[in-house]
Amino acid sequence: MNGNAPQQNKFFLGRQPILDSQQEIVGYELLFRATEKNVSEYESQNQASMSVIASAMAGFGFREVLGDKLGFINVTQEVLLSDMVEVLPIEQTIIELLETVSLTGVVQERCRELKGKGFRIALDDHVYAPEHEDLYRLVDVVKIDILETSQSQLHEAVTALRHFPVKLLAERVETVGQFQDCLELGFNLFQGYFFARPVVLNRKGLQPSHLIMLRLLTFLQEGAELDAIQDVFRTAPELSYNLLKLVNSVHIGLREKIKNLRHAIMILGIDKLRRWVQLAVFAGSDSRGINNPLLEMAAVRGRLMEYLVMERSKLPRGSDPVEAAFMTGILSLMDTLFDTSLEDILAELHLSDEVAAALLNREGELGNLLALAETLEQANFGEIQELVEKTDIPLALLLAAQLDAFNWRASMIADNH
Repeated sequence: MNGNAPQQNKFFLGRQPILDSQQEIVGYELLFRATEKNVSEYESQNQASMSVIASAMAGFGFREVLGDKLGFINVTQEVLLSDMVEVLPIEQTIIELLETVSLTGVVQERCRELKGKGFRIALDDHVYAPEHEDLYRLVDVVKIDILETSQSQLHEAVTALRHFPVKLLAERVETVGQFQDCLELGFNLFQGYFFARPVVLNRKGLQPSHLIMLRLLTFLQEGAELDAIQDVFRTAPELSYNLLKLVNSVHIGLREKIKNLRHAIMILGIDKLRRWVQLAVFAGSDSRGINNPLLEMAAVRGRLMEYLVMERSKLPRGSDPVEAAFMTGILSLMDTLFDTSLEDILAELHLSDEVAAALLNREGELGNLLALAETLEQANFGEIQELVEKTDIPLALLLAAQLDAFNWRASMIADNH
């Protein structure tokens, strides 16, 4: 390997969503890890912490990774007390003190200094103790691991911390019941896999945001090119899903299997599409869609898979294999979103055999790419090497695809605000 290879080629990026009480994304905890190593194999926690900051700023780019959301950055005591932490963008950074940091007077004074510069501070995996009351007046977020804290300790901590100007973040929220309990206790923020449970999104289906629908309607009324119309669908997985259902409703008994979104639009026809959008706009819609964590994840998956197919096959966007990759990614969470089985969804949508096999069984090239995207999301960095070898994707290409997907999604959200 070239010793002068770019720094970003040595790191994967993990983003763990942080949600508010409405289950909308407000920030991400950023995790950077060496590709061939697990977290525990780092030479030191200081190295890991410094790698996060160096890579976030130079290798990846803060705005590209976070969009307009907050970034929670873990720091050790040594990094906290150094000047390095001050290179982070103040308006988007929450400096997260790892549980290994000794909450001494020196640390408290450093937190006061950083607060004075405009930074926000969080305490990670914190265990409440009365002797830290002066620090609680300084910090902005206190993160509590609910799986490592007994119910009595949890009640005591929440009751005591309510007297301070802090937001309480429940970590490792795994179930809907835990989310509801923490919400009732008074937690403001939540982190964990609870949002991937179907019953959390207990709605009568997901509607695209009003802004996206109006944008699509404008394009249709102005006779925009098919590429521009398709791009609107690409920004909203829920809109794409509705399109596929519409095609199958209008063309009952459709013999031709749907290859991709462009194919679906062409089967439906622009006139029918315009009439449907007009109805949907006047019927009203849910403006919440953009910050739904599952839709965010689905969109990033689609773009990541699309990018990898384009780069490996040297095919342009709009070609059938590239579009099939994108559609596979955006449909891969619809069973969770709509609380129904993938088999039922596929029976409705009449998709190509390749896409169906990828979604149901992670089979074929698309199935392997989907499995890789899922592994990246879960920050299972120790498992990535095996999948990289199976798909024959160079590490540098995977990193470029991941950054591109984050950047693309952030730009799409900005355009639709």
